Amino acid sequence: MLKKSRVAVFVSGDGTNLQALLDADMPSAEIVLVLSQRPEAFALERARRAGVPAVSVAEKGAAFEEKALARLAEHRVDIIALAGFLLILSAAFIRRYENRIINVHPALIPAFCGKGYYGLKVHEAALARGVKVTGATVHLVNDVPDGGPILSQKAVEVLEGDTPETLQRRVMEQAEWVLLPRAVERVCHQFMEEGGVCVR
Repeated sequence: MLKKSRVAVFVSGDGTNLQALLDADMPSAEIVLVLSQRPEAFALERARRAGVPAVSVAEKGAAFEEKALARLAEHRVDIIALAGFLLILSAAFIRRYENRIINVHPALIPAFCGKGYYGLKVHEAALARGVKVTGATVHLVNDVPDGGPILSQKAVEVLEGDTPETLQRRVMEQAEWVLLPRAVERVCHQFMEEGGVCVR
């Protein structure tokens, strides 16, 4: 039986994308840690209910990354999934997990992406621009915000009368919750196929 890759999920809020991962069938992936910079994030409660270790690291900048890296080492993490995580990680942090950090973005990159585009802001921008189609993108993380190699995308129709909130919900349901588990499984499977060598 193929050994599973050990996955940490970084979250900042409610954790709906985390829930999609917890509920998904991912034969090559085991979620071993959920980490947030916000102690009040409901995503941490979702993790605890699922029996997954959940920790908050409230520091900022280098202090956050130092403590996060310690937690990742403690749990022997191979792959990181950013699921509604609002901090931008440093280039030094990303190098430690190069090609092993996955992010989901609620738009079709290169549209409505980069620094400042997150959460409802993305959907507000899409509606203001008048696009007829939006969607979600899953990509590997590099040192350019939303600039890493694209793994998958899925289009979602914008409907007449949409608000940022209704559009956000449809993009999550039709795209984010579908794409992210598939991408995590794919990257985890590839990681194990290539020998599962992780920088600790």
